[in-house]
Amino acid sequence: MIELIPAIDLIDGKCVRLTQGDYSTKKIYNEDPLEVAKIFEDHGIRRLHVVDLDGAREGRIINYRTLERIASRTSLIIDFGGGLKQEDDLEIAFESGAQMVTGGSIAVKKPEIFTSWIKKFGSEKIILGADAKDKKIAISGWEETTDKELIPFIQDYYDKGITKAICTDICKDGMLQGPSIELYQEIREMIPFIYIIASGGVSSIEDIEKLIEAKIPAVIFGKAIYEGKIQLKDLIKFT
Repeated sequence: MIELIPAIDLIDGKCVRLTQGDYSTKKIYNEDPLEVAKIFEDHGIRRLHVVDLDGAREGRIINYRTLERIASRTSLIIDFGGGLKQEDDLEIAFESGAQMVTGGSIAVKKPEIFTSWIKKFGSEKIILGADAKDKKIAISGWEETTDKELIPFIQDYYDKGITKAICTDICKDGMLQGPSIELYQEIREMIPFIYIIASGGVSSIEDIEKLIEAKIPAVIFGKAIYEGKIQLKDLIKFT
């Protein structure tokens, strides 16, 4: 089976979605993310991916009070990301109820800091954010594409102790055109023991079934739920 991880993206404490990381495409789906999280929980969901989009832009944790509300009033296991640049940000995230944090830009720009987090907090608490465009790593809320190749980037951090990586194909994100299954299979072939979390493009129950067939262990999805392409009641068979 596959681990289902719905996403709540936060701007100004509200539940929003962007298309391909473009802030000008912001669409507000709910003024109260806690309400959304409770609905997920009521449908058997156990995990949640929370992204601080304000934080991603500002380079520091911002929406931690919203994280705290969700964590304290649900039993969801939450990973939190967006703008985590220093250890103080991680401490705030963990104190606010996140069980895991995701680091993306920091892993590219300051690998020594990200590596120190793995050592200090443990690989079970640190997830690698490996967002890519045309197999090149993208950072800073996807506003900057680097020359780093995706798979060697993941391999390097796997060698340093990372066990989980969220891989988002930016070209697919928010487009509801299906996930990059071939890309995830390629990662699995090259790094067979990494717990790869697919993200971006999921538009239907069939997409989730295809990821299961491809033996992808986990999937993050958001827009498909908010746009009604996937009904939460239809996910119960996977939980």
